[in-house]
Amino acid sequence: MSGTSLDGVDGVLAAFNDDPENKPAETLAHAHIPFTGAMRAELMALQAPGHNELDREARVANSLAGCYASCVRQLLSQSGAAPQSVRAVGVHGQTIRHRPELGYTRQANNPALLAELCGIDIIADFRSRDIAAGGQGAPLVPAFHHAVFGSPQECRVIANIGGIANITVLEPGAANTAGHDTGPGNVLMDLWISQQRNQAFDAGGAWAASGTVVPALLARLSGNAYFEKAPPKSTGRDLFHHEWLAAHLAAVQTSGKLRPEDIQRTLCELTAGTLASAIRRSAPDTRAVFVCGGGAFNVFLMQRIQEVLDGSGVRATVGTTEALGIEPMHVESLAFAWLARQFTQRRPGNLPAVTGARGARILGALYPA
Repeated sequence: MSGTSLDGVDGVLAAFNDDPENKPAETLAHAHIPFTGAMRAELMALQAPGHNELDREARVANSLAGCYASCVRQLLSQSGAAPQSVRAVGVHGQTIRHRPELGYTRQANNPALLAELCGIDIIADFRSRDIAAGGQGAPLVPAFHHAVFGSPQECRVIANIGGIANITVLEPGAANTAGHDTGPGNVLMDLWISQQRNQAFDAGGAWAASGTVVPALLARLSGNAYFEKAPPKSTGRDLFHHEWLAAHLAAVQTSGKLRPEDIQRTLCELTAGTLASAIRRSAPDTRAVFVCGGGAFNVFLMQRIQEVLDGSGVRATVGTTEALGIEPMHVESLAFAWLARQFTQRRPGNLPAVTGARGARILGALYPA
């Protein structure tokens, strides 16, 4: 998996079990391959229209295949597993456009090359079939959350905070599962600290914690129509990007220059507030929120989510998926391994109630070894 944060590739070697007496999913190994500065810059540039896009996307897709292959090799080396013991590799690709309202999503990827490099069956292109069936193509992780995190006793919310944040609402018994993208996760905070301090992310949220919320800026940012739109819905850098933030900053800086740390604090509050608001609307009776993704390690963001929920009347504890047996940084990679397994067993991978598709669909395409 390589997501909206554009920090690199995360991979897991996964074992699955259909026996209800055992863990449904287990991580046997984990590997991370960071992107080079040049690759990250090119992937960032491809998020918007530009010169010679087709050639540039094809070449970066080849480079991505090399990163994915390196990740697979690391996983095999760590675990001692042989390539022939692996049923398939699920590879999401790197999203460079997500426009379900126009009938398409685009992930840079070269699964044919990856099959050559790995000698293992590759399952890729998970989102397009759901979109073809009238869905958003995202989020796809709620189906996995349903399979591994549901509880017969309590309503749970799984909050995935990567570049974009999304929630999955698991009712007791997981009979009714809902979910949607809530808006920015780390994407704007990472963007701002990169511009201002040349850092990839705000470690622990310390810089945000040093600032003060700018009410006028927060009001403008949180006033975007996306936040009030009813599910099913999904979003990405196509909406929440540099130009979007810059326009709002320009509108509120007329009365004086804002301190950079105050802007970071406001962006953190936007993520916490919109996520908490989505939980309040979708799962007011939840008693537990489990966070995964990079946002789980932002101590200040986690604190603010808890405080905003408390202030809204939602009596839920906020923790991470580690409490449910899966490390926060393993969950999304594990989800796409699970989706690949669903494909190999010809089982649906989407939840129509989440994506808005006309029905359950088998997701993905096979590139044989």
